[in-house]
Amino acid sequence: MPRLKKTAARKTAATLPTRDDVLAFLADNPGAGKRELSRAFRITGSDRIGLKKILKDLAAEGLIAGSRKSLRRPGDLPSVTVVVASGRDADGELIGAPMEWDEDENGPPPSVMILSERGKRPGRAAGVGDRVLVRIAEAPSDAGVGYLGRTIKVLERQPTALLGVYVVGPDGTARIAPVDRKQKEYIVEKADAGDAVDGDLVTVDVLKAGRYGVPRAKVRERIGSMKSEKAVSMIAIHTHAIPHVFPDAVIAEADAAKPVTLQTRGDKREDWRDVPLITIDPADAKDHDDAVYAAPDDDPKNEGGFVVTVAIADVAYYIRPGSALDREALLRGNSVYFPDRVVPMLPERISNDLCSLREGEDRPALAVRMRFDASGRKLDHKFHRVMIRSAAKLSYQEAQGAIDGKPNDKTGPLLEPILKPLWAAYECLKKGRDARAPLDLDLPERKILLNDDDTVERIVVPPRLDAHRLIEECMIQANVSAAETLEKKRAPVIYRIHDASTPEKLEALRDFLSTIGIKLARTGNLRPAVFNSILARVEGTENDELVNEVILRSQAQAEYSPANIGHFGLNLRRYAHFTSPIRRYADLIVHRSLVAALGFGKDGLPSGFEDKLEGISAEISATERRAMAAERDTVDRLIAHWLADHIGAAFNGRIAGVTRSGLFVRLDDSGADGFVPASKLGDDYYRYDEVTHSMTGDRTGETYQLGDRVEVQLAEAMPLAGALRFELLSEGRYQKPSGKGAAKRRAVRNKPTTAKAARGKKRVKRR
Repeated sequence: MPRLKKTAARKTAATLPTRDDVLAFLADNPGAGKRELSRAFRITGSDRIGLKKILKDLAAEGLIAGSRKSLRRPGDLPSVTVVVASGRDADGELIGAPMEWDEDENGPPPSVMILSERGKRPGRAAGVGDRVLVRIAEAPSDAGVGYLGRTIKVLERQPTALLGVYVVGPDGTARIAPVDRKQKEYIVEKADAGDAVDGDLVTVDVLKAGRYGVPRAKVRERIGSMKSEKAVSMIAIHTHAIPHVFPDAVIAEADAAKPVTLQTRGDKREDWRDVPLITIDPADAKDHDDAVYAAPDDDPKNEGGFVVTVAIADVAYYIRPGSALDREALLRGNSVYFPDRVVPMLPERISNDLCSLREGEDRPALAVRMRFDASGRKLDHKFHRVMIRSAAKLSYQEAQGAIDGKPNDKTGPLLEPILKPLWAAYECLKKGRDARAPLDLDLPERKILLNDDDTVERIVVPPRLDAHRLIEECMIQANVSAAETLEKKRAPVIYRIHDASTPEKLEALRDFLSTIGIKLARTGNLRPAVFNSILARVEGTENDELVNEVILRSQAQAEYSPANIGHFGLNLRRYAHFTSPIRRYADLIVHRSLVAALGFGKDGLPSGFEDKLEGISAEISATERRAMAAERDTVDRLIAHWLADHIGAAFNGRIAGVTRSGLFVRLDDSGADGFVPASKLGDDYYRYDEVTHSMTGDRTGETYQLGDRVEVQLAEAMPLAGALRFELLSEGRYQKPSGKGAAKRRAVRNKPTTAKAARGKKRVKRR
């Protein structure tokens, strides 16, 4: 209970408080109970009967509510309550509303400013969408909210509504087909179907089981037809609660935005329209937020060095702190990229038009000019707020083709003056990168190509070109420059941090590597170069993919934070995301901080905003993880839809995961992941070995290990849930059985079990 405020109505022992005294006390001390009232007004003995009558009368008249231990005026919040964080105000403060509130009785819910936990660092900073247990206090009149809420604890996020597809069978019986592999199937009575029709994606409330124990559900909301375009990604959007419809106020603000010019008031902008910057992006890119240019350094003291210029769309000019656009961008945190659609962080008027560095059009930008010596070491850099005009829009393939001796009509004139100097600068930067030795994992990324109806046409592994690496290295150096500048200016910054592996993960990795004859030191400072030497050692061997996978799993996850611990994977001491403010809120914060720190205008980060960065960092780290999960789920569903017509087909793949319950197998041609239950491995009891990432049969010694090549048959596909189930066609490797009584059964090692024999006889169609 908070310390009680003194009340002018404090009485002598013989005098009961008036009704107004009680109401005034409860206004000052919401949540106080009968005991606190008695103590404040010095009520003892039989006088407590009189106080009880006053409280009973006030309750009967609806002037107070609650129990005797916690009384309050109707409409007041309890002293401790759960608040749901719904957004941030213009100053970046987290704002929420009580989770439980009766609008019919008390009107609209009051707003609560959620303050951080006092006296100690919280385990996790509260963010938008969180439920927060807070201690309530009345807010000052100028705070713009009804209450202040001091954080006691950030509660676990509530699960989103149960999703499913409403399916009507031939007999008219309706059910909810699951969209999650762990979800049950439910029956829906006609009276509970609402306006749902066959094939609709719906949210449902689970009801009590019927007479025969059949699980039932009631349709709460109809979301849309699964027969429509982009239906598969719609499941992920709703499953992960990704905001995808811009509010009217956000669209209105975007539509009202005017293009910036060199004459715009209050803007300190240089004219760089004669600098031949070019954009190099994927062929299907609709927004272009970075442009590059490079030339040999004309300083005679830097022979063999280069000047590299990176210009980034000036999103901070259009998205001002506290605006409707800003609040929505923070809520989204980042753009989400599905194979069939993009859920952007900003409306298209901003992302695809005003801020996109279009070829031949004037666009505002923040640019950094960086000088490198002949060894690729950065000598210095300087930021500028500029107006640019992109000289050309190229795809990665176009730029690479020109360098490889196949220029087209567009790239031909650019080859000598722009492209060749860029590639020469990249060769220089590569030397610096090699000296830095970042973690160099080789994990191919697959891309899903869709037909016009959003079904899968094919899955490809795009080649990794030098054009990709060039842009990547330029962006990394620009991000480092942003972090260095803000540190030097002692300005607020959100770092992109990546911690080293935990001791537990390193120990597990060490145990695994020992099984394939590789030692990992127990002492000393493990840097990325140590892992790179292991990767080089296994390159081209049967353990190549396996070791890449296991080292990846041993790494920590990158995140955002105002506290810098460096970036382990990139082997950088300071690193901040600066190069994609169209699609990442972290970059927008960095842009604003640079504008303020370098005196580029009045649209920079407001003073005092650094206190909000911890909470914002936690929010955008969470939205990034949310986006990754949604993107992964959508890919799984699209591939499951694609393979649903190939039940019984055989595929080659690798074991991509081993658990006690079975094996995860990744197919070679599509990258699809499916599951082989342990019960289907064979006529044996298979034991899981966490150290070797393997399962071994007790009797036979048959072993399946992470990275092993296998042949599988598709047994089941669940497109809505994105799940595939495989059965093994190939046998595992054999080793000495180690189960109970194994010595007496070693003879069976070379004799196939009944299940194995059946596999050999089974005829399957090849895909």
